[in-house]
Amino acid sequence: MEGTPVAVDAVRDAGPGTVALELETPEDFDPLPGQFVLLRAVPETDDQRGADEDDAVARHYTLSSPLVGETFELTVGVDPDGDLSPWLADLEPGATVHVEGPFGEITYERDRDIVAVAGGPGVGPAVSIAEAARDAGHDAVVVYRDDEPAHVDRLERLEDEGATVVLVDEDDDERLREAIEDHLEDGQLYAFGFHDFVTVVAETVDDAGGDSDEALIENFG
Repeated sequence: MEGTPVAVDAVRDAGPGTVALELETPEDFDPLPGQFVLLRAVPETDDQRGADEDDAVARHYTLSSPLVGETFELTVGVDPDGDLSPWLADLEPGATVHVEGPFGEITYERDRDIVAVAGGPGVGPAVSIAEAARDAGHDAVVVYRDDEPAHVDRLERLEDEGATVVLVDEDDDERLREAIEDHLEDGQLYAFGFHDFVTVVAETVDDAGGDSDEALIENFG
């Protein structure tokens, strides 16, 4: 199988329909917050017993840990009908998956204040960048749209440490736009989410007098 085999250290509940997958760090793996990996595995489901490497399923996941030490974290949204995420959510420590990367040019180098705007699974990289900013002594704003937010404990810890966190209901584009406009000048803007979400973010930046070309936007497709 392609990629580097890594062991699962832990799988933790991170919110409704979301898990945090903690993986052992492979040698020479030194990503920056905002980057992602390609994860490959052969899910051993009832209808795939005896499957081989040709049946591997691959998905991209953005890192959700601000630092990489002996382990690193990926945030996985669990789709009950998905062909990989439900299996990942049920993994036990010691199981093996394969990773490639890191990939991506949307990075944070702990050098400035940030505004991280997240939709759905974009909360993973948004939280990691905010935590990295606070650890480096910079200000951080997280604007997060989701009816069932994940990583609530980390968001609350960020608030306790002085960051600004704005939670927005899933269908409330008006509130999302207001929050972006309110914090547009508060730091380098990052945005993570699916196409419709990041399109709204980019349009809002431009309408508010900013330049969406200067925003660091990761479109999940």
